[in-house]
Amino acid sequence: MEMQNIFERIEGMRGEICETLSKLISYPSYRQEPAEGAPFGKPARECLDKTLEICRELGFKTENIDGYAGTASFTDGEPLLGILAHLDVVPAGDGWTLDPFKAEIKDGKLFGRGAMDDKGPAVSVIYAMKALKDSGVRLKHGFELIVGTDEECGSSDIAYFKAHAKTPRWLFTPDASYPLINIEKGHIGARFTAKASSEKLVYLHGGRTINAVPASASAALKGVGEEEISAAIKKAGCTVKFEVKKAGEETVISAVGTSAHASTPDVGDNALTALIKLLSLIDLGGEAGERLCALAREFPYKETDGKTAGVAMKDETSGALTLAFSILDYENGEFSGGIDIRFPICGSVKEVSKRLGAALERAGFEHKIGGSEPHCVSADSPFVKKLLSAYEAVTGKKGECLAIGGGTYVHGTEGGVAFGCEIEGEDNRIHGADEFIRVDALIENAKIFAEAIVRVCEEE
Repeated sequence: MEMQNIFERIEGMRGEICETLSKLISYPSYRQEPAEGAPFGKPARECLDKTLEICRELGFKTENIDGYAGTASFTDGEPLLGILAHLDVVPAGDGWTLDPFKAEIKDGKLFGRGAMDDKGPAVSVIYAMKALKDSGVRLKHGFELIVGTDEECGSSDIAYFKAHAKTPRWLFTPDASYPLINIEKGHIGARFTAKASSEKLVYLHGGRTINAVPASASAALKGVGEEEISAAIKKAGCTVKFEVKKAGEETVISAVGTSAHASTPDVGDNALTALIKLLSLIDLGGEAGERLCALAREFPYKETDGKTAGVAMKDETSGALTLAFSILDYENGEFSGGIDIRFPICGSVKEVSKRLGAALERAGFEHKIGGSEPHCVSADSPFVKKLLSAYEAVTGKKGECLAIGGGTYVHGTEGGVAFGCEIEGEDNRIHGADEFIRVDALIENAKIFAEAIVRVCEEE
């Protein structure tokens, strides 16, 4: 069919698209206390209800899956294609110069929490569907939009959806990056503990979130002189910034580095492993000192491939394993910590867990390790090729497959890939203050999705 007519319809709905996204942004749909019919809190349920209401007003058939997710479609029969977006967001956080839940357009950008992640892409799908419907397009195969409400906190919404509804054969999520992500590394999360006495180490705290490189860490010592600490700082040779202060009988050491996502620990500067290295160079005595020295040996500062711990691996398709030593606390004679690993498709949860467990045991820690296997869809899949051809047709840019360390909304769903909507070199401040999406990007995304739907579902 002539797609130019579809694209012109999308362009003509520019104001309507922005208005709809503004309505959805007004719901603070981050996870809150559950209520009847609202498993992730009332705002998330209200946002889902509003989205489905808008879809019905546009002439789509909708279904609400018990407040966990919803579907919208205008085609008949069992859908071949599903487009999976989410309506939940992360909390606003600090640093906003605008109201995070009152959309505002400035300099061609629409600001608000969820503008890019992932309400904006969901709205682009809705208006791609409307343009196709209004044009009278007839497709060989059906498709549906699936909207979830718990992607940011574990995707239990989609687990519920899979248990109570049929998942289409092909699925893509516009909740990542262009051109297309077909490989997502496997994930390991480890928690470890040990009891260890110390007369000199009062406490140690570093990291709060297992999937992030800690930007700060601190420890308090007793009976250790500042000269000894200064000598250890010099010997450690770390690039993080250390600060030493007296607090009564204690000496507090603070480390400030650079945070990063656990899937890319090499771009951060881990304040915690730097502090562990520093403390291992100070005679702390006792079991706590021994444990810290062992951790410094097994998980050296600046090493992010797990080589020393014996977990390093890589392949040409998905790259190298990454390891982020992300949490360690010591207080009242007990250590507790966390490690995040992303491993390539040549590995397995069983193999990586075994190697990491051995390293933690050598360091004297008990552990619990779990994870998920890598996710991979062949680059030669007809589905992947059709999506990439749609991207190329609309943007004029080369379509290619990407492998990432993070997990997307389709991880573990057979045949599922991530398709859009971030583009390289543009920081939409996802999860940060003043999150935005360009209005032109909203329109272009709708065109890409319309093209993809036609190519995948094939015009009659």
